Amino acid sequence: MKKFSLILLGLCCAASMAFITCKRDTRAPGGGDTSPIAIGGIFPLSGPVAVYGVEARNGIELAIEELNIAGGINGRKLVLISEDDEGNPEKTVNAYNKLTTRDKANIIIGSLTSGCTQAITERAQAQKVLLLAPAATMESITNTGDYIFRACFIDPFQGTVGGIFAARDLGATRAAVLYDNGNDYSVGLRENFETAFLKQGGTVVASESYITGDVDFNAQLTKIKNATPDVVYLPDYYSTVSLIAKQLRAQGIDTPIVGADGWDGLTENAGDEVLKGFYSNHYASDSTDSKVVNFVKAYEAKFKTVPVSFAALGYDSLYMIRDAIVRAGSTDSTAVRDALAATNGSYVTGNLTFDAKRNPIKSAVMVELVKAGDKLITAYKTTVNP
Repeated sequence: MKKFSLILLGLCCAASMAFITCKRDTRAPGGGDTSPIAIGGIFPLSGPVAVYGVEARNGIELAIEELNIAGGINGRKLVLISEDDEGNPEKTVNAYNKLTTRDKANIIIGSLTSGCTQAITERAQAQKVLLLAPAATMESITNTGDYIFRACFIDPFQGTVGGIFAARDLGATRAAVLYDNGNDYSVGLRENFETAFLKQGGTVVASESYITGDVDFNAQLTKIKNATPDVVYLPDYYSTVSLIAKQLRAQGIDTPIVGADGWDGLTENAGDEVLKGFYSNHYASDSTDSKVVNFVKAYEAKFKTVPVSFAALGYDSLYMIRDAIVRAGSTDSTAVRDALAATNGSYVTGNLTFDAKRNPIKSAVMVELVKAGDKLITAYKTTVNP
């Protein structure tokens, strides 16, 4: 009986060791690693700017699907580990901590808004986690260190584009601005719009503010109306802009309105009040560029809707990381960081290189909100180069 027990124990141990060996062996017969490459993702999938997060995640998932069908990266499939931060910086930190501790992610795409992204840049830099922000446009985001990148242009450029467009393309000479004084994104855009508009020979006849969460803007709009502007700049996110636009038109202000990439989402969340509206964006879905055409076609087939810029930025973010991993020949975050910094390629949102602070050098487009039948869509207006 004792001998049988020893034999049985030996067999169990051998089976256990074989199981452990199988679990840990992720190398192909030729010696290559076949384990999945995990990419962390932090997005506002719920809350007031959920459109941004859902679209960005969709774009990343489409890119991953395309790459995996083609064999992945050096035979390794990619997987996205996605967390919802609800557009709340505290929850962004919680999501980051989970991805880096439990999931061991050393490459993260996210978050979408500047405030949420800023909340995790110091952690990422200290821990040598490569952080690529698809749409955080606040200038200081990448100042934290050399592991922090972004896929989008920055607010000074975007605000400047808006000011030049209002004066040069719309022929405006008297601008009014209504902005959120507690939102760095809104404040930065306002400052750079005003500077650019003044340099074009225009006059800022009113500059009114509100605080995040306000829903009644009539007092500020009355002052703006009395200043008789010929353009109004509204640098905020789509949910707030749709409220402001309704009250602005109700007051009889019929001027063009101009904004920035935070307006993406208006086509599904606003009506005729945003007609005569123009905003700076990262790409135009109606572009005839082959990369854009192919991306839009694939996205519509998978998600049954036209992709907004956040989808394109998410898609590009994943492909930029793929290209960097291939050049680095490694998924080590430092090696990928060095390869990413040397990016010089053509993507859906344009030809892209990075400056010394890891900000993309690329063009912006201006799009117009128009009606196609009873549906609100965006139409390409012009391109502004850096």
